[in-house]
Amino acid sequence: MTRIVMVRNLVAVAAISIVSVGLSGCDYWPPALQTEIEQLRSELQSVTAEKTQLQNQFASFTKVKDDLQAQVDSLSRANRDKSIMIDGLQNSLAAAQQRLAKSAKVATSKAGAVKPSAKAKQKTPAKKKAPAKATGTH
Repeated sequence: MTRIVMVRNLVAVAAISIVSVGLSGCDYWPPALQTEIEQLRSELQSVTAEKTQLQNQFASFTKVKDDLQAQVDSLSRANRDKSIMIDGLQNSLAAAQQRLAKSAKVATSKAGAVKPSAKAKQKTPAKKKAPAKATGTH
């Protein structure tokens, strides 16, 4: 029994020693592992620098996008305003053309009433001259 107790004590001490070494860490790192750790740290630093640079570029692009969107909004408003103005001008032009057409019809009808009597007077002498020429040639 004493031997079993001694074996148990030895196993307990060994287990405690292994756990204490495991918890405290090991100060020995193999050179290959140290080299790999340094490479990973270097890659981490370069990736972190690249990430920062990309974040700065992203912020810059976002600002440019926002500025361009503001310009697009402004130009869209101006385009809407100009379209409204063009529609108003087209309506005014159509109304002016209708008034011009009406005034031209009125002027034509007034001039037409005066001109037929003048034309009738001119046609009557022309008919008289035509028979006179015909009689003069006989």
